[in-house]
Parts: sequence; C-alpha cells; structure tokens
Amino acid sequence: MESRELTVIIVTFKSETRVINCLKSISKNISVIVVENSNDKKFKSRIEENFNNVNCILTGENKGYAAANNIGLKLVKTKYALVLNPDTILNSQAIQNFLNTVNKVQDFWLIGPAVNQMVNLDFKKDNLIEVNNIKGFAIFFNISKFNQNFFDENFFLYFEEIDLCKRVKNNNGKIYLDNSIIISHDGANSVHNNKIIELEKNRNWHWMWSTFYYHKKHKGFFLSLLIIFPKLLSALIKSLFYLLILNKNKRDIYFCRLSGIFNSMIGKKSWYRPALD
Repeated sequence: MESRELTVIIVTFKSETRVINCLKSISKNISVIVVENSNDKKFKSRIEENFNNVNCILTGENKGYAAANNIGLKLVKTKYALVLNPDTILNSQAIQNFLNTVNKVQDFWLIGPAVNQMVNLDFKKDNLIEVNNIKGFAIFFNISKFNQNFFDENFFLYFEEIDLCKRVKNNNGKIYLDNSIIISHDGANSVHNNKIIELEKNRNWHWMWSTFYYHKKHKGFFLSLLIIFPKLLSALIKSLFYLLILNKNKRDIYFCRLSGIFNSMIGKKSWYRPALD
C-alpha cells in the first residue's frame, strides 16, 4: 500500500553520508527521488547501486532547495509526497501513521510531524492540530491540491516553506501537525563542514535576501523596508566595526548581509552561491 500512495523526495548537495542514513530509514517498498544539486555522476551511481528504490536526478548545478524539490515533486505519480531533508531519520511507523491519518482527514494540503516542532500544543483529536505553518525538514504533500505549483523557485535558501504555507492558507487550504508521525532531525548542515566561513557567508546572504523578498511579495515594498530596516542598520554598523578592527571573516559575513538585502531590494535574483568545491 505504501508504494502506491507515497513518494519520498530528498534534495541533497554534497551530503552523501547523511542521505545514506536517511535512505536506510525508509522502507524499500517506497519510491524515493533524490535530487542532487550538482553533476556528481559517481554519487548518483553509488546511491542507485545501493538502493534499488531510489532514482537519483542530477541538476547539473546548485539550483537551491525550492527549485530542486520542484523537480522531484513534478515527477511524482502517487497521491502523496514526502519532502525530506537529508539529515532526517524516519521512525519505522512514520509513513504508516501518515497514511492512517489521511484516511481520516483527506481534505488537507500539507501535514508535518509535530514532534519537537512546537510545545504546549493541544492535540485533541486523532493526534492532529490545524496550524498556519510547519517546518520544512519534513512535509507531506497532497499532490492534487497544488496543480504543479509547489515551491517558489525564487527562493534559493530560507523562507521556502514559510511562503508555501502562506500561499496554502491564502487559498483556504488546511495544514496539520500530526503528533503520531515521528521524524527525527539533527538540524545539522547538509553539506561538508570544512568551509565554515563560506557557509556562514552563504547563510547570511540568503537569509537577508529571502527575508526581504518574502515580505515584499506578501506585504509590499515599503512595509518590507520598515521590517528590514533594523537588520539593515545592524549589518551596516557591524560591517564597519569589523572593517576597522581588521576582522576579515566577520566583516565578510556582514558585508554578505548587506549585499543580500540590497540585491533583494533592487529586484535582483538570488544569485549568491557558496564556494564549496
């Protein structure tokens, strides 16, 4: 039944060890699409040789989380899809519990595992609670609700799931957290950690770009400017401070914040890519 109902999608970028551990936690009866944000043919061969239920797609370049997930989601032939981060591990009953839930609540758009996402929630009925948003490390999709319109590919990193949930709620769609679905997430970086400064620059650039883009998309330019202004001022002051005390690494990180905000404000695409090769 699992194989006919659900497809799993995992987007990776130089995260072979973590994705292998994730794949080991998924039943071999379930089809998995791994979308690798590179052109690593050896990675594709190793993954497909070791996991018969996996189709590994190479994007050829780092397209980001949203665009890579859309590649996988548009190939799904089952009713439902589960988008996973590579640093997740499924409990043995996670998918069966999801299928049990959708038999009771069929008119949903998105479902997320409630474990460790929020505290003090009142799960009154069937381990479910309706919410406005869910975290992006594990999301169950009701494919038919989306008409191939999944993530906004303008996001390279951050805010993809927040924007997705916002659009679902704007369409009066239902989003649930399910306390019976257990998927652990270590929250670790999904790429090699041997270039910490480059990763920090990447995170800071995209956090600022995506913050302004999201608010501009949903609230307009001028309100977004008011929201982002304290972060803009803080980044400017700190970048100048670290410039004066000759701390190059910190200076570069806050310069990236400024660059991310500025590029988003003037309408440039999210172009920054980490130098990890």
